Amino acid sequence: MKTTNLMYALLASVTLAACAGGGMKSAPAMLSDGMLTGANGMTLYTFDKDAAGSGKSVCNGPCAANWPPLFAMDGDMASGDYSIVNRDDGKKQWAFKGKPLYYWVKDQRPGDKTGDGFNNVWRVAKP
Repeated sequence: MKTTNLMYALLASVTLAACAGGGMKSAPAMLSDGMLTGANGMTLYTFDKDAAGSGKSVCNGPCAANWPPLFAMDGDMASGDYSIVNRDDGKKQWAFKGKPLYYWVKDQRPGDKTGDGFNNVWRVAKP
């Protein structure tokens, strides 16, 4: 009985340590209604002019004002289908399957996807 209690206590300690930040970080995006969303629940998009796997975003300046990047923070690490690309301004941006991820300024609330198909080059990001 003491051995069983000790094993449960050890398992609980390891689980809590992993949840406290010693384990894997959560993904930078979530899946909602078949599309990727940011932590704020807002729809994420990809830009057809970004070359998958290039490690770079081509949406900069005025483009990025309308299509804000999903920024990666210092210390964030690529994992699975998520990678980090470099922007012209030196900041880092999350990418999914090599395609940089963006928000659309005209989406007002979670679930909006008014940028899908915009100028025939913006797409809702999907897994």
